[in-house]
Amino acid sequence: MENTLLIGLSRQMMLERQMDVIANNVANVTTNGYKADHSLFNEYLMPGAHEDNFVGRDRRLSFVQDRATFHDFAGGPTEQTKNPLDVAIDGNAFLVVQTPNGERYTRDGGLQINAQGQLVTAGGHPVLGSNGPIRFQQTDRNITISDDGTVTVIEGINNATNAIRGRLRLVSFPQVQRLVKEGSNLYAAGEGNFARQDTQARINQGFIERSNVNAVTEMSRLVEVSRAYTQMATLLQQQSDLQRSAIEKLADVPA
Repeated sequence: MENTLLIGLSRQMMLERQMDVIANNVANVTTNGYKADHSLFNEYLMPGAHEDNFVGRDRRLSFVQDRATFHDFAGGPTEQTKNPLDVAIDGNAFLVVQTPNGERYTRDGGLQINAQGQLVTAGGHPVLGSNGPIRFQQTDRNITISDDGTVTVIEGINNATNAIRGRLRLVSFPQVQRLVKEGSNLYAAGEGNFARQDTQARINQGFIERSNVNAVTEMSRLVEVSRAYTQMATLLQQQSDLQRSAIEKLADVPA
């Protein structure tokens, strides 16, 4: 296959990957606590032009290499909901939740109480405190979550007293880019990456952190990438047509 087709194909593969990443960002514009992904590409130079008439820099072929995808952990906008179970994290920390696959981490602070009285995420995963899952009693009311994550309630109906139900675990990571998205707005720690207690982050009760995806920017990028993909497909088709035409003419031997 000619160098033009190979280089064009590498460009198309990069654009397809970039389109997938952008489309996923757009799909999560309204997902609480979602962090956008971005593609990282670089130029891969290969000395692949072997004809003798190529000299110096003209011998190098410039391909596009899909290097990685990285997370954008910039804070999303916070919105006041006045729901006592909604929390927004001020800082770089994550909430810890329990899943069938072990501990996972999230920035989604839209919490709920399930039928068993456990504090859970929107996906139904128990939120972990310093001493395990946080549970409430049926007579608990006036739930308060302080800025350090301590969960207190007024217990009882007649003889009401203050009671502590737990303290939210807030953790951060030394290598945050190693976090692996697993769906349902959850992250796994990733290989060689370990959670550590974060004492600097603060909790804002009655607020929720929205997605940090800029819908207008992402839609503009999606259109731009789509057009570039179409232009590259047209270029490759023209190159293929030119090659076929040349072969047909060379094969047309005069009688």
